[in-house]
Amino acid sequence: MFLFLLFPIVNVILITSTSSLVSAIFDPQVQFSIFLSFYTAGIATLIAFLLGTPLAYVLARRNFPFKETIDSLIDIPILIPHTVAGIALLTLFGEAGILGQMFNSMNIRFIDTIFGIIIAQLFVSSPFYIKTVRESFEKIDPRYHNVARTLGATPSKAFIKVEFPLAAHSMVSGAILCWARAISEFGAVIILAYYPPIASILIYQRFVSYGLSSALPVTTLLIFVTVIIFVIIRLVQTKFQEEYK
Repeated sequence: MFLFLLFPIVNVILITSTSSLVSAIFDPQVQFSIFLSFYTAGIATLIAFLLGTPLAYVLARRNFPFKETIDSLIDIPILIPHTVAGIALLTLFGEAGILGQMFNSMNIRFIDTIFGIIIAQLFVSSPFYIKTVRESFEKIDPRYHNVARTLGATPSKAFIKVEFPLAAHSMVSGAILCWARAISEFGAVIILAYYPPIASILIYQRFVSYGLSSALPVTTLLIFVTVIIFVIIRLVQTKFQEEYK
């Protein structure tokens, strides 16, 4: 199984010529598409952190009607085909959609804009963050929170001073998963925001227009860049764990 997961990636790298890879590195369109992928994925992850953390906490700590239903519905963006997700977002954020019309009045559009890329990435990736953080909050003994409250801390201060630090490691892990999933998104983005092309769409464009030989260098470059950044993040995460311990 390990070889099955590893070999396709290694094979792509091995069959890509050095000259074509160098050309891809200095191609302005490739540089921009990779930057755009990482930039929009970063914003989507930040939004997932700001809005997903409170939701994860409520699901972990509170009992309320339809809690299990809400928890299950969060999984839907993971389960449905992402082209379906793109169509669903298009009907809501498109020119004729309810939210699309509302944001149009503020001169914000989602079709073929950076805003469309971000909401598509956020829709498909945020469940990974929410689920990871919710499980972390569930593992924290509620007595820690209660002790902080008996010592005079307000609920918000008890959360910030006690539970947030205990869950910080899982927040980092969830953010990494969310960010990585956002970078790799294709189906929802291509329907909502074909232009400007992120890296996954640029690869598709070159494959359809010019064939495999044109798509390979960009694919290999994206693999290298993603792995390098992923390793750096993991190293920082490991150092954070050691300091926390």
